[in-house]
Amino acid sequence: MLSLGASALADSSAMPHIEKQNGRYALFVDGAPYLMLGAQVHNSSAWPAMLPKVWPAMKALHVNTVEIPVYWEQIEPVQGKFDFSLVDVLLQQAREHNVRLDLLWFATWKNGSGHYQPEWMKLRPDLYPRMVGVDGKLIDSPSPHSIPAMKADCNAFAHLMGHLKEEDPQHTVIIVQVENEPGTWGGIRDHASIGQKLFDAPVPADLLAALHVGQPGNTWTQAFGRDADEFFHAYSVAHYIGQVAAAGKAVYPLPMYVNASLRDPVNPEWPPHYEVGGATDNVLSIWKAAAPAIDILAPDIYISDPQKYQVVLDHYARPDNPLFVPETGGDVSRFLYSALDRGTIGFSPFGMDYTGFPVPADSFSDGSEHLETFLAPYALNYIQLGPIMREVARLNFEGKLRATAELPGEASTKLDFDGWTANVEYGAARFDAPKGNEKPQGRALVAQLAPDQFLVTGNFCKILFHPKSGLPWQYLKVEEGTYENGVFKPYRIWNGDETDWGINFKELPQVLRVSLYEIHQLQ
Repeated sequence: MLSLGASALADSSAMPHIEKQNGRYALFVDGAPYLMLGAQVHNSSAWPAMLPKVWPAMKALHVNTVEIPVYWEQIEPVQGKFDFSLVDVLLQQAREHNVRLDLLWFATWKNGSGHYQPEWMKLRPDLYPRMVGVDGKLIDSPSPHSIPAMKADCNAFAHLMGHLKEEDPQHTVIIVQVENEPGTWGGIRDHASIGQKLFDAPVPADLLAALHVGQPGNTWTQAFGRDADEFFHAYSVAHYIGQVAAAGKAVYPLPMYVNASLRDPVNPEWPPHYEVGGATDNVLSIWKAAAPAIDILAPDIYISDPQKYQVVLDHYARPDNPLFVPETGGDVSRFLYSALDRGTIGFSPFGMDYTGFPVPADSFSDGSEHLETFLAPYALNYIQLGPIMREVARLNFEGKLRATAELPGEASTKLDFDGWTANVEYGAARFDAPKGNEKPQGRALVAQLAPDQFLVTGNFCKILFHPKSGLPWQYLKVEEGTYENGVFKPYRIWNGDETDWGINFKELPQVLRVSLYEIHQLQ
């Protein structure tokens, strides 16, 4: 399943890390840029008895990375006594299936609640309290002001990272999610006595300096007005998780991220109508200041509206934040290409295993029964991009790649390059005018390999090149192939019907190297 692409020069001993270059980011794995073509399993699918229903789906999807939980309640059932048998099973089986892992630390927060905390924490609300709402009633969300809870989480997470350091020298685990969709539903901040005391105190000076707001000594209300409650809670949650991440990184510094449940990206309601305190688009700068050990703030995108989907991508593709989509769902597979155009380091649909399918156990051998209806749209992306993912990641990091996904009512779009324009047309066959596909499903990726040479792939679209000089032009050569150890290996040359009306892609996973030339004919 794992396609290493241009890995002949890769260094398997190199620590996975995030690099920034000219305002663009890349996840480096084995010493080279890596595009995470991922899938996340269901919340309760990481148990060994469930894994036979996970790996066949990963094989059918052709993923290179599996996002899978690690449960605090499982690894520390008794305080101070750790059981990493589950982690060891995940490491062993991931290696057997030739995939990397993104471990999801389900601990203090999971979707705003503390349900994955160990029993010994749940039974001590005096030490590990829940939040109190403005009405004085308990909220099903852990308080971010509990120092004992934060220290316990830091300790457990540090032990987990220490175990990975010892047991995973080959870096099967390449990135770690710290908590899961942290924040609070049904409340804006903690109104318990400790929370109220901190809210009435001055805003930390380093936060005011980072945000360039207020004056030293300002309270939260003085500095932020009507946003004070929400910003206070975001800072509190971020600071807590930043301490957990820092404790883990001090032991083993893998890249770390926090995923966010979103508010409406275009017309957001006033809190608490969304999960408050998490890394929503309006508090990203607070999170950056409060949790510097977190490398990425990542959106979980469960939005069907195409325009809103792309607005979310724009919100999180910031100069100070790598774009990564760790969870998404629905008919959105083509938006991997939208994310690539914004420099994403990875993309992962949620719930992509067979634990939720009512099918006979003996059908889990290959998952073919569900490939067409559930997995196929994502599998097509990964089959197509998997063999070239190293090149895609490198070219994106170098700023040489453009990609696009069809929007409703969109007949065509243009991708701009040095010296050339690539016109992407949807719903056009041969010389017909583009009219858009009946169902928006077109996608295209074009990367400039040399001044007159491009790496091209896509589905349900036609691509036409035009020189900016206005001169006539022709294809010098159009080669279908793939990359092996960083070298393009052609299968065949396209010509005649395959190129006379532009380069047409349908549902087949095809990758082309297109060489062009301008005609400078003497008169």
